[in-house]
Amino acid sequence: MEWVLVLLGAYIIGSIPVGLIIGNVFWKKDLRRYGSRNIGATNAWRVLGRKAGILVFILDFLKGQLGVMLGACVIGTPVALVLGGFFAVIGHVFPIFAGFHGGKGVATGLGVLSILMPKVMLIVFVVWLILTLLTRYVSIASVFSAVLAPILAAAFSEPSPYFAFALAAAVIVVWRHRENLKRLREGRENRF
Repeated sequence: MEWVLVLLGAYIIGSIPVGLIIGNVFWKKDLRRYGSRNIGATNAWRVLGRKAGILVFILDFLKGQLGVMLGACVIGTPVALVLGGFFAVIGHVFPIFAGFHGGKGVATGLGVLSILMPKVMLIVFVVWLILTLLTRYVSIASVFSAVLAPILAAAFSEPSPYFAFALAAAVIVVWRHRENLKRLREGRENRF
């Protein structure tokens, strides 16, 4: 029952569609109808403005942290922390409260990394920020940073469950950006 509580609880936490809620409640806009139609921070920034984008990023980040903390409080093993974080990311990407059409997992994944591997998270975030500023493509920055996370986890000899999370999250982030990568190849990707 403890494992069910962690996995289901983390998934439900991740499933809270904060971008959708903030857009509808405060701006009277459904993010699924504008821009990239994504409910994550980047589309919130583009459609609703900087304040909304930052707020959505912070809340999505917190969902990842809460998933890890749920695993820590209920079971307390490294595997429980990782699975709590991973299921928060899965909930964010496939939210039950938004028809299973969610964000791309970047902010929520960073939230998980901030507790599991703060040093890795800090480097990944700085690289993401620099690449975003240099290229103006959030998709390039997100994919590169996601792939960098498991490399850094291995380089810093992080525990194997933490490395497994970084690798799984990287796969999810790259897969969720497949349309962006296609648009980049075709020269149609929007700059930030």
